[in-house]
Amino acid sequence: MSSATRGAGLLWLLRPKIRTKINRARTDEGRIFKGLLLSFVGLFFWTLIFAVIYRMLLYFRSTQGIGHLLSAKLLSLAFLTFLMILILSNVITALSTFFLSDDLELVVASPVDSVTVYGARLLETMVDSSWMVALLAVPLLAAYGAVYGAGPGYYLLAAATVVPFLVIPAVLGTAFTLMLVNVFPARRTRDLLALVGLFAAAGVVALFRFLRPERLMRPEEFRDLVDFVAVLRTPTSPWLPSEWAGDALMSYLNGFFEPFPFFFLWSTAAAAVVVGAWLHARYFDAGFTRAQEGAEKKDGRVRSVVVDHLLAGAKPSTRVLVAKEIRTFFRDTTQWSQLILLGVLVAVYVYNITVLPLYTGEEISFFLINVVSFLNLGLAGFVVAAIAARFVFPAMSLEGRMMWLLRSSPLDVRALFWSKYWVGTIPLLLVSLPLIVITNVVLEASTFILVLTTVTMVGVTFALTSLALGFGALYPNYETENVAEIPTSFGGLLFMMAAVTYLAGVVILEAWPVYLFLTSRMGGGTATVGLVPLVLGVSGAAVLTGVAISVPLSAGIRKVRRLEL
Repeated sequence: MSSATRGAGLLWLLRPKIRTKINRARTDEGRIFKGLLLSFVGLFFWTLIFAVIYRMLLYFRSTQGIGHLLSAKLLSLAFLTFLMILILSNVITALSTFFLSDDLELVVASPVDSVTVYGARLLETMVDSSWMVALLAVPLLAAYGAVYGAGPGYYLLAAATVVPFLVIPAVLGTAFTLMLVNVFPARRTRDLLALVGLFAAAGVVALFRFLRPERLMRPEEFRDLVDFVAVLRTPTSPWLPSEWAGDALMSYLNGFFEPFPFFFLWSTAAAAVVVGAWLHARYFDAGFTRAQEGAEKKDGRVRSVVVDHLLAGAKPSTRVLVAKEIRTFFRDTTQWSQLILLGVLVAVYVYNITVLPLYTGEEISFFLINVVSFLNLGLAGFVVAAIAARFVFPAMSLEGRMMWLLRSSPLDVRALFWSKYWVGTIPLLLVSLPLIVITNVVLEASTFILVLTTVTMVGVTFALTSLALGFGALYPNYETENVAEIPTSFGGLLFMMAAVTYLAGVVILEAWPVYLFLTSRMGGGTATVGLVPLVLGVSGAAVLTGVAISVPLSAGIRKVRRLEL
């Protein structure tokens, strides 16, 4: 088959996906508002990332002798992080696009050769798993160009470097998934990939943090300058695409462009595509056949007995709904297995708190420790909001097309909401309370700060669960095939914005009594807090929390009741 024919076949395979997305965007009534809001948020985060990287690079360049080494090491570490994320993301995404997608039966039965199918699915996998990394790379590379005063040639080179850098992990991820599917059934492979991917991601996060890369900002921690420069000059790994991409761009910025890393990157990407196409033609048919095998039924009787015992005094409908929520959660390995990564992130979070340089003097240390402990309320709340976005926000959307069955039954919508609410709230409390208490105990915060932040975190958890569930009902996605797409939707963005606004309001309202408490100690007196500021601050936070709990739930219940059956 000629290349022109294959190109036309590739476009025909991709056209339904593209048209579906375009039609959904055209028929969306709030597309203008959503587009403006998403553009604003995207520009805000781009500007923030650009400003941070820009300031770091200016600081690096002001360091005589080693400034360019620091900049090169930062770019290399950024590309290495991107590479790890891309490989994991492509491995998991390839399973859905190549073996579990609903339209695969039509594609496989169509008169299209395997190479064209591979090209279309590879491109779809690469776009779905790499768009976030590509967006994050824009402000990073733009900051390098701005600091080094690069011209248009640099930005063309950057775009030409990113393309093969995205292709290589996409091919590796699809090839790894293809081999696994030929060994295990696709449904079993999905569970295995979820666990392997999360263990790998958890290991990468923990390793990267415990290596303490911030030491590069403090050369005095090394024995001498020779050791420090040796660390900077040592490549992260000369055999990884991340190193080739970083070398190509840094050589151009330093004024002596070395074409070898750039061409080596492109030649490796081209060779990887050829090998990947051969593997697809050789093993895809057998893997697709194994993908049609069903999953084994798991026995959940023990879990049902436990739920019935805990909810012995509740209505039968409530017990059934709660059991259904728990069963749905544990049935999908990609859902509950993410608790592994969550545990590692929480451990890294606590570790970051413990290594903060807060102990300078008695009074100053007291002030810094309690300020950090109080502000930790907002950071821990943001962690809880992120968890709620992943597990609570999709709760209504996961009902899918079976929502009509729940709506046509005599079941009260409030019972459905409250079952989902409590199933989401209790696990979040088990995360949020140890997170806030352990960090305060480790920092040796005062009793006032410990009690205030702990009580506040309880209310914050209830409010964030309500916000997640309410926004999930207002902006559902009943037709999605990938649960991970739900939190990244427009509704998920609105929820995170509302959660951040709510957390900021709570912190601001309680900052007044905390400020008076700390200034009384810094003034040389006993650390006390006035009754009026404490009552006003805590009451204001309580009122805001009550609004955040009641309004989203009421709005979500009304939205579900208005659904057309």
